[in-house]
Amino acid sequence: MPPADYLRALEEQQAIYGVLRYSAMEHIPIDEYVIDVLLPDVTGHDHAPTAFLVYIVLWTALYRGEQKRIALSLENLSERTGLSKSGVQSAVRLLQRRGLIKVFKDRPTAVPGYELVRHWVRRRAR
Repeated sequence: MPPADYLRALEEQQAIYGVLRYSAMEHIPIDEYVIDVLLPDVTGHDHAPTAFLVYIVLWTALYRGEQKRIALSLENLSERTGLSKSGVQSAVRLLQRRGLIKVFKDRPTAVPGYELVRHWVRRRAR
């Protein structure tokens, strides 16, 4: 097979693979602000990549559940992120302190509910 034909056949196979493997995946939209501003700020300035990871996991859970608030135990967040429970606790505290999430509890031992605070959406709407 001539090199040009081989390359064309390879490109066709890759295109088919892309359609079959990636098109069926669910895509989760993330605000540009999260990637352009929060990522470097939380991971660079705060030196807390774990907090950014917890934020993305919360974002994903809320998007998939089509909810404004979601209840997740520390153990569940730990499993979803691959972090220790104490690592998740530290990340949640940082995100709360930065005003990026709100945490709700009905009673001290209840599973916390989380809500994202997207302050950049309000600013953009003005």
